[in-house]
Amino acid sequence: MIVAIDGPAGSGKSTTAKLAAERLGFRYLDTGAMYRAIAVRALAERLDLDDEAGVTSLAQRERVLFAHEEGSALPTRVTIGAHDVTAAIRTPEADAAVSHVARLARVREAMLAQQRSIAEGRDVVVEGRDIGTVVFPQAEVKVYLTASPHERARRRTAEQAERGHAVEHEEVLESIERRDEIDSTREVAPLQAAEDAVELDSTELSVDEVVDAIEALVHSARSAAGGPR
Repeated sequence: MIVAIDGPAGSGKSTTAKLAAERLGFRYLDTGAMYRAIAVRALAERLDLDDEAGVTSLAQRERVLFAHEEGSALPTRVTIGAHDVTAAIRTPEADAAVSHVARLARVREAMLAQQRSIAEGRDVVVEGRDIGTVVFPQAEVKVYLTASPHERARRRTAEQAERGHAVEHEEVLESIERRDEIDSTREVAPLQAAEDAVELDSTELSVDEVVDAIEALVHSARSAAGGPR
């Protein structure tokens, strides 16, 4: 079974998807981390982030891999080629670069193939921005998770502080609003809710409450398919 969680930056997708995967006994696939890995390597190789040919070549030749401990839903390490980028993909620099990379059509094609390969034959919780619309339109459960811009900025500021990166709330808010504009207006796979997605506004909800709602959707989908609850 595939559980697809889409939504804008800072909506809580990663935290929600990780907890949902742990509760359900599924694997967690963070597609955003894959684009971040490409962005980090592009920066390291001093590529122009708007150079589609150069960044696409990187995405086609380097495979993004997630290392899991036995029985763990969550990856312990993210690598691209021979490079460990587990920490680097969560920096403010990666935050600023990822949308530029993710809007490139040929890069998305390369990543889509890798994402489908990783998920094939597995029960997975997948989160991103076009999972239910493009990557896995056949997903049995689709959720569009959102929250107010100010709440999303508050969460992202707190996350960066925990990682030792000092950033201002207003700066993060501007970055989020700018990224929303880029993601929702890009020509290829723009950020949008799938027609059959259930929209959840997490502004006033705890993570546990959001995950409870997703679990209920999974149980409902399994019941409808005649499988175990």
